[in-house]
Amino acid sequence: MQHHKEYIPKDYAGKLAKTFIRNPLTMILGIFLVAIGYISLEVMPREENPQMVVSGSTVIVALPGATAKEIEKIIVKPLERKLKEVKGVEHIYGMAMDNVGIVNAAFFIGEAKEDSNLKIYDKIMQNTNMFPQGTMNPIIKPLDIDVDIPVLSVAFYSNNKEMKKTELYDRVKEIQHHINGLDNVAVTELKGGSHHQFNIEVDINKLSGYNLSLGQIKSSVEALAYNVPAIKNRTAESTIAMLGIKNAIDNADDIGNIIVAQYMGSPIYLNQVATVTSSYDIQNFQRVTISTKEENGVFSPFQEQVTLTVSKLQGTNAVIIADEVKNELEKYKEFLSKNGINYVITRNDGERANEAVNELVFHLLLSIVIIAILLIFVLGWRESLIVTFTVPAILAITLFVAYLTGQTINRITLFAFLLSLGLLVDAAIIVIENIHRHYHSVESLHETPDELMIKATDEIGPPTNIATLAIIMTMVPMAFVGQMMGQFMKPIPANVPVALIASLFVAYIFTPYLAVRILKRPGHKKGEH
Repeated sequence: MQHHKEYIPKDYAGKLAKTFIRNPLTMILGIFLVAIGYISLEVMPREENPQMVVSGSTVIVALPGATAKEIEKIIVKPLERKLKEVKGVEHIYGMAMDNVGIVNAAFFIGEAKEDSNLKIYDKIMQNTNMFPQGTMNPIIKPLDIDVDIPVLSVAFYSNNKEMKKTELYDRVKEIQHHINGLDNVAVTELKGGSHHQFNIEVDINKLSGYNLSLGQIKSSVEALAYNVPAIKNRTAESTIAMLGIKNAIDNADDIGNIIVAQYMGSPIYLNQVATVTSSYDIQNFQRVTISTKEENGVFSPFQEQVTLTVSKLQGTNAVIIADEVKNELEKYKEFLSKNGINYVITRNDGERANEAVNELVFHLLLSIVIIAILLIFVLGWRESLIVTFTVPAILAITLFVAYLTGQTINRITLFAFLLSLGLLVDAAIIVIENIHRHYHSVESLHETPDELMIKATDEIGPPTNIATLAIIMTMVPMAFVGQMMGQFMKPIPANVPVALIASLFVAYIFTPYLAVRILKRPGHKKGEH
């Protein structure tokens, strides 16, 4: 028998196949890849939608006593002109009202939040001299989309008709403090409910009878709330003497006994011209109500509620945070029921994110099974088994790279995987199909299985590389889409090219390795061509 030369691979495909086909570490590499992919899937933060980078600032400037027209001319318009000088600002919206001007600066979507806020702050601090005398210091309030949008809302309501309006708010406030201390919780807010307040309801007729003004009442009440530091009066030991009234206001009667004026040598007390009560914030008309479904299926009458909203830090797992908050609420179940308070979780992004992720993972597995069944009919069950193994390995590499680059698992990330699923098996199918062809060819009878695998993989290397590169190039323009759509679709150009490059490596390394061990060589009869 004539000795044939050993096949020297020319392309990376054949070189990779040759390196790994008999390497004892290949199987360990395969197990390692699938393991890191699974760990990445479990560890990566889950959320419903991808993180958006949206930045903007609200600048509030007060000038007491100025009309809306004056505010527009001397505060809002100069401020708008100055903020337009800031690089990256897309829109500016100004509002002028009596006493106060508000200007909102919206940056282009994708501009870094911290940099944008700093630019606005710098610009205003450089130009504080443009405001007229008497203007109060500007308040700069940055927009934070991560914190401003809650991931969890809990509605608390009371079945106890005797409960005071402020009591529900007080009880929920105690719980809020503990939930705010949980890891990765950014902000908690209470909406609705009634706060404690002393109400002074002035009788206008009595006021005019005593020849008093509302301004006198206001300044008398405010005067009691002052702590006056007497800086100049130093003692012998050089300590600063502070003047303050201890326990000046303990109840409504104390406020009623405030002297508001003198009339013909006699003091006029606040309770002579007004009714003072310790009650709730009657000026707050923002009431939130809830109706719950009873066990018999009937809805209860509307009850006042206090809503606790929880926002998470950027890039953290909405599922874990939602579960932690639920566990924390469980601890207070006894405390709440003792006080006749119930709660309902009205929004849970963590749960929705988990459902979305699990459903898409299920569809991903379903797609792999469909591909496997199709390949059984086209190539055979052994070939199908090899291609099916490559898919989890490719997805595992992609997930691990996504985890390293700080991405989260969301609907768009998983959509990117589903989108690329059909493309991922291309390289493995091409390799296995060429191996299958060589196995069934009479010309390859003299070649050893190892040589045949390396040759078959090497042959399809260049066209497969070019085809995969062409598909990657079609994804690249998507990375340059701007605005909200660009932010939303970012996981596609970030993950699909990684998955396609991984598919080449997995196809060239594992397909020949598995084929040489799983495929059976058909027997050829004599005289076959």
